[in-house]
Amino acid sequence: MSVLTLDRVRIRPGGVTRDEALQEAVDVLVAAGAVTGDYLAAMHQRESTVSTYMGNGLAIPHGTNDAKETVLGSALSVVRYDGGVDWDGERATFVIGIAGKDGEHLEILSQIALLFSDEDEVNRLNTVGSREELFALLSSVNEA
Repeated sequence: MSVLTLDRVRIRPGGVTRDEALQEAVDVLVAAGAVTGDYLAAMHQRESTVSTYMGNGLAIPHGTNDAKETVLGSALSVVRYDGGVDWDGERATFVIGIAGKDGEHLEILSQIALLFSDEDEVNRLNTVGSREELFALLSSVNEA
């Protein structure tokens, strides 16, 4: 099963608030059948204890361990906000929402971290013009 599909990849020309970005991530994951709507509260709870901003323009919001009953399956949402998102004083361009069933999120997280640790790769991700191209560059996460 693919954790990332084309319908879960979006490119937004503007920027949004962190809360709006969290809401969009959850909306995509709910539509994918990966989480219940209660997952949003778990994401907010995680952010209140530790920021999920990872550097290189990347935030990876996810729920707390206490929220595992809200996770129905493993999936990713990817939204590139060309106008940026103020993430606790940092500028996130990519918000990748993660839902992982049975610990699968750890392998998915390491795949994403690898991709975003390469500055050339991040530049490429920031400059592609379509969600199809963006999906193609990110589809390696499905091999996790």
